[in-house]
Amino acid sequence: MQLNYSTIDIPFKHPFTISGGRSKTNQRSLVVGLTLGTFTGYGEAPEISYYPISIEQMIQDLENRKGFVEKFALIDPARYWHYLHHLYPENPFLVCALDMAAWDLFGQMKGMPLYQIWNTKWEKTPPTDFTIGLAPIEDMIRKMKEMPWPVYKIKLGHENDLEIITALRKETDALIRVDVNGGWTLKEARDKIPRLKALGVEFIEQPLPKDAWKEMKLLYAESSLPLYADESCVTEDDVQKCEGHFHGINIKLTKCSGITPALRMIKQAQKLNLKVMMGSMNESVIGSVAVAHFLPQVHAADIDGPLLQESENAKGIRYEYGRVHLSNHPGLGVLINPKVFQ
Repeated sequence: MQLNYSTIDIPFKHPFTISGGRSKTNQRSLVVGLTLGTFTGYGEAPEISYYPISIEQMIQDLENRKGFVEKFALIDPARYWHYLHHLYPENPFLVCALDMAAWDLFGQMKGMPLYQIWNTKWEKTPPTDFTIGLAPIEDMIRKMKEMPWPVYKIKLGHENDLEIITALRKETDALIRVDVNGGWTLKEARDKIPRLKALGVEFIEQPLPKDAWKEMKLLYAESSLPLYADESCVTEDDVQKCEGHFHGINIKLTKCSGITPALRMIKQAQKLNLKVMMGSMNESVIGSVAVAHFLPQVHAADIDGPLLQESENAKGIRYEYGRVHLSNHPGLGVLINPKVFQ
């Protein structure tokens, strides 16, 4: 195989802020391409400020072992992931990008979209939500009105959380789910969850800090709303821990290190009767399409990166009032803008 890579930097339409005051105005990502014969598979890994893996680190790691990446005989993407996992044990973001590209390449060689390779049908897929980041309430209302949508994910973790949801609920009958990013204490969660249920909230994502397992067990036992793990469920090893602490998990390809482990995490969650949400980390079209191929297997989805960004670097995904439509071309089914690798 031949490896190419490039850095992209796409501005957001609006500043994107979550609890803890973490805010960004653009998204940098590494895009990789694996070419074999006439086929090229693509993958993406975004740079996230609160994770210690920069674009520069990913590129350095790639260059240091580029020959090893290229020499693997791609027969089974799952085997390639194991190879990459041992090649880059400290860089799951990079492993994700390469694993994604390998699956895209494999699907193209097989002449099938990924969801078909996984023996799933594109039917009864859940809609994706549209995320409203933390901001003054009037700005959050304005963003919601700019994008009429059937499901909103509202970032919370602020002292005026209830005021925010009360104001937004007056403006829409849409489904509302809440993402706290670990921003509440147990006392705050106990106080806010019943009130949010009364406001028609569907579920709460990561209400407490990621390591607050003792407190989460208490909250799980008494919560009137379903609780989904995000920061508490990063890798395959975390799925088992979530049993008895959360009602569901949010799987993110970048964090878990790719498509291959995500497929195993879904099977594990199903055995534990945990619901599954596929989430994103503001990936562009490339990474978002990869997440979307999982839709037939999950209960909820957050795949709105391209909707939040100013421009697209590829074609292959279309949104229709929450519904996600893919190209149905083999592999990921994306058509890359040639400028990405110039």
